[in-house]
Amino acid sequence: MSEHELTQAELFDVFSNARRRHAVQYLKRKGGSCDLAPLVEQVAAWENDTPPDDVTRTQRRRVYISLYQTHLPMLEDHGIVDWDPEAHAIELLPSEEVFEPYLDRRLGSERPWHRLYVTAATVGVIAFGLGWLSIGPATNEVVPVVALGLCLVVFALSVAQYVSRRPDLEVPFVRASR
Repeated sequence: MSEHELTQAELFDVFSNARRRHAVQYLKRKGGSCDLAPLVEQVAAWENDTPPDDVTRTQRRRVYISLYQTHLPMLEDHGIVDWDPEAHAIELLPSEEVFEPYLDRRLGSERPWHRLYVTAATVGVIAFGLGWLSIGPATNEVVPVVALGLCLVVFALSVAQYVSRRPDLEVPFVRASR
């Protein structure tokens, strides 16, 4: 296992393969450790864009062989995981902030933020058009209030998206769940 700091070139080399990125991403989501079988199933599901229950035996086997023989040993050699091939146990080592920028953020169940932004923008364009044409209740007096409201909505969406992408972020005034 490597005890030295990884260079940017080494990180690019390690995370140039999607399977290695997927493996580390899955370990992060599972709290840093897991067995090989659920890792294989989830990586195969991501690669085949299918739910884990629909992964075929062939797809699982292909991922299993490459993770077992190539990718997990490489991650271990670079000090990113601790891999026990006999027990099929994998543990993510604590340097995750170093390689966080290299991981796929689109995996799994992400919120459809783009839809929320498009909706806010569409409402804004409609309100602006109605105010400009002075049609209906959107007169020149109401347009600044609608514009301010939309700015606040976009700001709230931006904050919510930022916080949701940073699970380790400590948010003030939020009671910790027990």
